[in-house]
Amino acid sequence: MPAPAAHPIRFRDPGHNKHHFACANKVLVRCPKCERQAQVVPEHRDAGTAAPSWSTERRLVCRHCGLCRKRDGAQPITFRWYGDPEMSDPYFQVPLWLQTRTRHGLLWAYNPEHLSLLRQYVQATLREHDPWYESWRKMGVIGRLPAWIKQAKNRDEVLRGLHRMRTSLVC
Repeated sequence: MPAPAAHPIRFRDPGHNKHHFACANKVLVRCPKCERQAQVVPEHRDAGTAAPSWSTERRLVCRHCGLCRKRDGAQPITFRWYGDPEMSDPYFQVPLWLQTRTRHGLLWAYNPEHLSLLRQYVQATLREHDPWYESWRKMGVIGRLPAWIKQAKNRDEVLRGLHRMRTSLVC
């Protein structure tokens, strides 16, 4: 009697755009002073109240060397996508902590939530999304992934790269 077929791992595109992860609670970056893991976090306006997640007022904080920089909300934010030699955060333009090279290109994520979404997408054998005419589908994070990340033949290599990034996280 043949073994029962394994169920495919499903992934349903949540439709997040670049702002969902970059404007989240934190973006993990490489500290410009000590080269260790630092965070870009929303600026607190008063005791106990955080600025809205879409606010561009941010603070670069390194708990290792004590570096703390403040960013004025009037400055424009600059997003970069695949193709740059190194990815940087949109606020301070310092390199992201979660990035690694593969033989196909650069693999990167803004924070652990972004990394988790990429991992779920890559390991899925059944990838579901809304119809092609839905405008967000083409502009979302998943829709903008390079073709080499989406190809099943590169799945193992991309998952190894995502695992390397996950092990580099500092609690």
